[in-house]
Parts: sequence; C-alpha cells; structure tokens
Amino acid sequence: MADPMRIRAQAAGDKATVRVLMSHEMESGQRKDASGKLVPAWHIQDVTASLNGKPVFSCEWGPAVSKNPFLQFAIKGAKAGDKIAVTWKDNKGESRTDEATVS
Repeated sequence: MADPMRIRAQAAGDKATVRVLMSHEMESGQRKDASGKLVPAWHIQDVTASLNGKPVFSCEWGPAVSKNPFLQFAIKGAKAGDKIAVTWKDNKGESRTDEATVS
C-alpha cells in the first residue's frame, strides 16, 4: 500500500469534521477471477483515529466495505492546529497511518 490516505479536518465552532479517503482494494473473498478461482479476502479490519495523540475513534470493518473507502466523523473539542492521525489495519497484517492538521 504505497498510496497515502487523504485526510481533511475542518474546525467549525467546538468541533471538527474529519474526512478520510483510504486507498485499499478491499476484496470480500466471494469474487472469482477470470479462471474461476476465488479471490482471497483482503479488507480493512480496524480503523482508529487520535486527536493530538489521544484516541477519539475506533471501529471494526468487514469484507462488505467498498474499495477505497471514505469515512467521515466529527470530533468535539478539536480546534485549528490540532493534529489528527488515522490508522487502519487489514486482515493480512498490513497497516497505514497518516496525519493531518485541523484547519
């Protein structure tokens, strides 16, 4: 996974809206290739987010999530200049972490 996530975080009042576009193929394990063999499952399982190093969000995903998933959530108490970090881990053990600054 060489492609970075695209993270945008915008403050409005006492909260920030975080938008994340993740680059991942997300195979369900139910699709067949051209020769009729099942394509093995390969999907993001865990997603976490932190604000200035403190965990604020976590979720577990399964094979039903689409390719290159988009995630949006709000964080109360975030302000311009704060750091948002998002990490995902897939069922093959690969992981990715990227950061953005709240604007």
